[in-house]
Amino acid sequence: MSRDPECLFCRIAEGQIPADLVAETERVVAFRDLAPVAPTHALVIPRDHYANAAELAAAEPETLAELVSVADRVAAADGLPGYRLVFNTGVAAQQSVFHVHLHVIGGRDVTWPPG
Repeated sequence: MSRDPECLFCRIAEGQIPADLVAETERVVAFRDLAPVAPTHALVIPRDHYANAAELAAAEPETLAELVSVADRVAAADGLPGYRLVFNTGVAAQQSVFHVHLHVIGGRDVTWPPG
């Protein structure tokens, strides 16, 4: 497994930093965002360290699919009739932690286009 000892999300995945966990599997961890933009705002991350979704897709496509499956479980557990999934890739897209993470956002109307 690839882990970065300096990475915040790697440390959360390892249990070294507490988080409000909402789901986990052998390869994936989901937890509540500390700065939610909606009533449901969770992050789904792989336990292995990849900087972005494209890196994860190239190395572990099955784990990328599992992120989406776990995101759906989180949304269902929160009783969401619909939800938005978001990957931010790179500084220009507002990625602030360079460990791939899938945002699960719902519980309120979301508009298009996102801004």
